[in-house]
Amino acid sequence: MGKKEKEIKTNAARLLDKAGVAYTTVPYEVDPDNLAATHVAEQLGEDIRQVFKTLVLCGEPSGPKGQGAGASRGCHFVCVVPGDGEVNLKKAARAAGMKSAEMAPMKELLPLTGYIRGGCSPIGMKKPFPTFFHRTALDYEFIYVSAGVRGLQIKIAPKDLIGFVGATVADLTD
Repeated sequence: MGKKEKEIKTNAARLLDKAGVAYTTVPYEVDPDNLAATHVAEQLGEDIRQVFKTLVLCGEPSGPKGQGAGASRGCHFVCVVPGDGEVNLKKAARAAGMKSAEMAPMKELLPLTGYIRGGCSPIGMKKPFPTFFHRTALDYEFIYVSAGVRGLQIKIAPKDLIGFVGATVADLTD
């Protein structure tokens, strides 16, 4: 089993290795027709509240009025929420210091982060974005996040992950 884990090395895993952060990679069977976190949790046999999904949002700065929606370009941030939760856009915007927020368009995900839907990891995006973890991550000894590809999760202590990515903990869901 240890040998198999050595064979699967994503950019996210290499970055954690380089930083000396403890984690385990856990493979699961991908269903291309069902990329939901609930499917991942079922495949892992884990509590959905411990399987976190990584979402990329666009925010409109809380700056002077009259700048319009065009000002939101380039104001991306990341929310990592439990797999059974939906991000509350108002709470997310508030956490990021933005006037408002919306989900980034799917077509922007790969060029922006280097990751595809169902394989987006809070670790190792093309450039660092402000990142926010839902407060419940700290309720668990470990959580799961994508390893950066479909079919592979990283099992990690939430405090280690939050510290590594320089994230802030906030209330992000209803």
